[in-house]
Amino acid sequence: MHYDLLIRNAHLHRQQELVDIAVKDGYFASIAQSDQGTINLAPTTSATREIDVGGRLVMPPFIDAHVHLDAVLTVGQPRYNTTGTLLEGIQIWSTRKASLSREDVKRRALEAIRWEVAQGTLHIRSHVDVCDPNLTALRALLELREEVRDICHLQLVAFPQDGIFSFPNGPQLMRRALELGCDLVGGIPHYEWTRDMGVEDVHYAFALAKEFNRDIDCHCDETDDPLSRFSEVMAADTLQQGWQGRVTASHCTAMHSYDNAYAFKLIGLLAQAQIHVVANPFDNVVLQGRFDSYPKRRGITRIKELVAGGVNVALGHDSIMDPWFPLGRGDMLAAAQLALLLCHLNGYEEINTVLDLITTNAAKALRIQDSYGIEEGKPADFLVLDAPNAFEALRLIPVRLHVFKAGREVAFTSPARSVLRRSGDNEEKTVTFHL
Repeated sequence: MHYDLLIRNAHLHRQQELVDIAVKDGYFASIAQSDQGTINLAPTTSATREIDVGGRLVMPPFIDAHVHLDAVLTVGQPRYNTTGTLLEGIQIWSTRKASLSREDVKRRALEAIRWEVAQGTLHIRSHVDVCDPNLTALRALLELREEVRDICHLQLVAFPQDGIFSFPNGPQLMRRALELGCDLVGGIPHYEWTRDMGVEDVHYAFALAKEFNRDIDCHCDETDDPLSRFSEVMAADTLQQGWQGRVTASHCTAMHSYDNAYAFKLIGLLAQAQIHVVANPFDNVVLQGRFDSYPKRRGITRIKELVAGGVNVALGHDSIMDPWFPLGRGDMLAAAQLALLLCHLNGYEEINTVLDLITTNAAKALRIQDSYGIEEGKPADFLVLDAPNAFEALRLIPVRLHVFKAGREVAFTSPARSVLRRSGDNEEKTVTFHL
């Protein structure tokens, strides 16, 4: 057998033995232990390209389960967010989106996609603000979705930033967004003018999802207010409508402020409804707790407890240099590291689990698990990290040496080299940051 690509001596997550991975016609053709000496992957096996990764970690691609590509790279336009609050960010964005053009949105979004792909993210779910009579950003990203298929898989969520019922013609704009081709139905119940309108926001999202046969991903309870409890409404609608496994509740930061008895009940309900929860560490820790004195809340949802309770949890980058978060470079591994720190996920097995939040768990949330993962017969989408295991990957946030989509290398990075020179010593010593 002559393969297109052969990756030798790869370390797969949660596996001890090194493996050789063969790729043919864009799919994983064979995966076998490196020391087995099997016929298919014997040392004499030929391939058009062969890479010996020397025990480095090879993973399925990262997944950004929540980002806003229409707003990326707009930080400081027309002004900076001086209070650092979610509400001021929305106000600034309302001003900026009045000047959106097709070319503007596509240029910025494509640049952010390039950043993410170069760092190993090949699947992105982007929320798109549809509180715009012209749906300018949506039309631009629908075009871009097709144009970037060679480097990433993009899902688009119809997102009513200013509310479905608190914005003029909100329901009609949501419907039009789905008619144009949005992949998912969004919502923002906690931002509606009243709780009753928030409940109706959720109900309307489910009605549209049923009519158009779409999945749902709502911004839900993104607040410090412990009385914001729309996640339970989403769970109830999911069970009543039979939409289990097709619904995502994003942010859920109010859960950080719920009393433990209610949180316990809610987590059980979310698990029963098979609702996915997406946390966004960068934005959650920056935007929440802004009205606190001391002690200040961290604001991120209860990832540890949700996972323990059987809820599928994934992570998103959310913002990349926009009115809500001025920093960021689209690195999902950095987002995972921050979640580890904020949620005390630093036990040995918990560290392994953190990588699931941006890989297998996220694949379930995007419902792409059947075509995702390093398994024979699946598309050969994978990346090679300059680290031997999950512990080192989350400690060092190393470069992604190689990124492959369908067996084709779409990005590569050469690692930096640090050199130390002692006084009076001409000898240079390389610093590796490894034990």
